[in-house]
Amino acid sequence: MNFISENMNTKRTIELLAPAKDLETGIAAIKHGADAVYIGAPKFGARYGAGNEIKDIEQLVLFAHKYWAKVFVTLNTIIYEEELEEVRTLIHQLYAIGVDALIVQDMGITVLDIPPIALHASTQTHNYDVAKVQFLEQTGFSRVILAREVSINRISEIKEQTNVELEAFVHGALCVSFSGQCYMSQATSGRSANRGECAQNCRLPYALIDKNEDVIVKDKHLLSLKDLNLSSHLLEMMQAGVSSFKIEGRLKDIQYVKNITAYYSNLLDEFCNSDGNFKRASSGKTYLSFSPDPEKTFNRGFTEYFIEGERNVVGSVDSPKSKGKFIGRVKSIGEGYIVLDSRFPIIPGDGLCFYDTTDELNGFYVNEINGNKITTELWNRVKVGEKIFRNHDHEFMKELSRDSAVRKIPITISLKTNAKEIRCEILDADSISSIFTIENSFESAKDLAKAQNTLSTQFAKTGDTIFEIENVQIDSSYDRFIPISIINEFRRKALENHEEQRNLCRPLETRAKADENVQYFETTLDYLGNVTNSKAREFYEQHGVKTIQPGLEVLEEPVEGALVMRTKYCVKKQLNSCPFEENEHSIDFQEPLFLDDGVNRYRLHFRCAACEMEIRTID
Repeated sequence: MNFISENMNTKRTIELLAPAKDLETGIAAIKHGADAVYIGAPKFGARYGAGNEIKDIEQLVLFAHKYWAKVFVTLNTIIYEEELEEVRTLIHQLYAIGVDALIVQDMGITVLDIPPIALHASTQTHNYDVAKVQFLEQTGFSRVILAREVSINRISEIKEQTNVELEAFVHGALCVSFSGQCYMSQATSGRSANRGECAQNCRLPYALIDKNEDVIVKDKHLLSLKDLNLSSHLLEMMQAGVSSFKIEGRLKDIQYVKNITAYYSNLLDEFCNSDGNFKRASSGKTYLSFSPDPEKTFNRGFTEYFIEGERNVVGSVDSPKSKGKFIGRVKSIGEGYIVLDSRFPIIPGDGLCFYDTTDELNGFYVNEINGNKITTELWNRVKVGEKIFRNHDHEFMKELSRDSAVRKIPITISLKTNAKEIRCEILDADSISSIFTIENSFESAKDLAKAQNTLSTQFAKTGDTIFEIENVQIDSSYDRFIPISIINEFRRKALENHEEQRNLCRPLETRAKADENVQYFETTLDYLGNVTNSKAREFYEQHGVKTIQPGLEVLEEPVEGALVMRTKYCVKKQLNSCPFEENEHSIDFQEPLFLDDGVNRYRLHFRCAACEMEIRTID
């Protein structure tokens, strides 16, 4: 017999969503505190090369669900006509193995004959304003992943006028373009970002050239952004209406995922424990063997981007590479070595880096240390007082390479007896209860105290199960002698029974109801609508769109002066030359401005009223 204690808690659930490039990384993310993970399907994910086999996704689902954590699968590329049936079949397979939701971009998926699996609108659908989020909610999406550019105020505005779950990025690499609206890679190499094949033109060095062909800036990564870090705004975002906090990085290594997931999990635990309005979306406590530090794994420096609604200098223009953690300055220099003024110990195997006099990022591995002298062949490229960063912390990475976390679900056990049976009652932290009994056919104990102590000791062991026993209570009427082997078997079966009961009670995500009559807020879509198949066209026509231009990837004729990027990032602002701000370091130039990578040239258009920049091809 089993029973459930109903949980009347009305707290709003908060989810930490971590990336998983594979099964191993997904399991690690959950162990380190993730409430959900997102992982690529075998095909059709927006990170080419981050696909996974169905059997691996199934194993991740089985592991995650033990903790009531969820698994979302990315199918967030645009779909070509000849791929529709393959996508439909794949979705049925994912539903069959228990995937909790799909993250999608192509609206054609909603028209396919698919099972009632929950759909999340990818940030690739450019979810930037109230009208778009309202439409997605009305057309059957249970969650909308907000554009990275939204501010706290805009999140509040969207939440006030919708009931859909809101997901927001909080950490990791930033796309400089509005997501789903970048076509630089497609235009220059035929590799579509909307197909997961981005060539990362934004990380290339460019020259900035003005109307007179004067080179304003040379060989700078003018479209490369710092990495997002909103850890100081989590509570504000929670209060504004964000339910899921997303870490970017389906191509990141397992050490990165462990570190960043643990860091944000700790922060969310603090807020949920101190604010009675919130609770974590999954179960269990995570125990770490290390102290998380986001600066110790890959980062290009951090920015809060537009979360406060202000125009920021957010570029990482000197280098798109990781600079790591600032550890000190150069104290002195000798032939073949440098000496640091740093409170951090440096060991062989560490990777250090610095910006030289040309602002180029230089790095070297520490192979030898003599006293306080760090041997390096780059000693003559650094100057006294120069900042030194550690972008490979050898000891920290060794620690993360080991089993660095364990996750357990707290339970209490009550053991009771009567003439017919011995009864094990288990209650866990989610108020789920279960009962498992064995027949009372045992002899009376000759040493009652010893028998009760043996029973308590053996039941306190959980081994490699998902449970952590906080308390074992033995009814005073217990007076039997049970052999240890039988006690252990009793405990094992009772815990298995409770795990099965938890699975039956696990909250399920279901497909939201769609309104087939709701009208899209525009009647015309150009190629920025990313319509590349008949089902996507059918979707928009059903919702009132009259004129639909095919997506850029399937257009038969090239677009003259094509808009290949629209962004809130502004080169003028980055160079302290915003016309709305006075700055003594502003640069003089004659517009129009152009970006040139040595092969391609683009014209910049500044939509200052909207604080946006456009990049267009030149015909």
